[in-house]
Amino acid sequence: MLKYLVKRLLQAVPLLILITMLCFTLINLAPYDAMDAKVTDKMTPADIEQMREEMGLNDPIPVQYLRWVKGLLQGDLGQSLINRTNIATDLKEKIPNTIKLVLPAYATAFLLAIALGLIAGRYKNTWVDKLINSTASIGLSVPTFWVALLFIYFFGLKLDLFPVMGMHSLGEDSFEDFLHHFVLPYAVLTIGFLPDLVRYVRSSTVTQFDEEYVTVQRAFGSSSGTILLRHVSKNVLLPMITKLGMALPMLVTGAVITETVFAWPGIGVYFTTAIRNLDYPVVMVVLVLSGSLVILGNLISDILCAVIDPRIRIGR
Repeated sequence: MLKYLVKRLLQAVPLLILITMLCFTLINLAPYDAMDAKVTDKMTPADIEQMREEMGLNDPIPVQYLRWVKGLLQGDLGQSLINRTNIATDLKEKIPNTIKLVLPAYATAFLLAIALGLIAGRYKNTWVDKLINSTASIGLSVPTFWVALLFIYFFGLKLDLFPVMGMHSLGEDSFEDFLHHFVLPYAVLTIGFLPDLVRYVRSSTVTQFDEEYVTVQRAFGSSSGTILLRHVSKNVLLPMITKLGMALPMLVTGAVITETVFAWPGIGVYFTTAIRNLDYPVVMVVLVLSGSLVILGNLISDILCAVIDPRIRIGR
């Protein structure tokens, strides 16, 4: 196991380098640069040129890239061009807020998807399956921001049941107040995560019911319910482990739209504000962080699959 982990970590190094190169290159190919976020009408061309020199924007692109990567390796993520705040400090504040919202929503969707997907696969082509599958298909086609706006209109404005902005009321810091703000974005995210997971579980369940071991169990007189719970569910859960590992990046960037709509003080609002204000250091750091979590999620998925299923041999 240790040898496999070291090997995978070494394989991740070129990918991480490629991610940083892509992020840096794409940002530098943009029609604007960091200076456009700082230039004012009162600045003279000489002032602008002096500021570009101080920021190192006149250096060759490879020099700028190496300087940026060196900072990342040393834990220096840079400063926001707009707020002049330390990006690492901002992330320490924003990421926990995002995790508080995304983790419960994804966990709820994950558990519901297992139950609904198994039921739909067990009753393939019946009205139960058609109802669950068609609802999931509709859910996939509906944009998350539209669902969020509907929830805001009906539950926030019309019925006045829940607040529609922020994580706390002004001057309030209680857990009850947090839950009151939490309900709407949590429900929207759960609905957003659920359809894809349900269809994934349903497809795996249908495939498993066509396997020979199910026929053998039926020949021994086992009921469909027993086969589903004791045998099929175990084989369905294995590929779901991959989904679980790949959900790791969602803990950081999985709720950008929902957080923006509900003004939730997490990575979503921080990231979209940076894009809108041409705050390139923030944009690059968030992109690199998201890409790194994808690599880590893949590694965690492989390890979990090997631990759960002894037929899978690590390193082969």
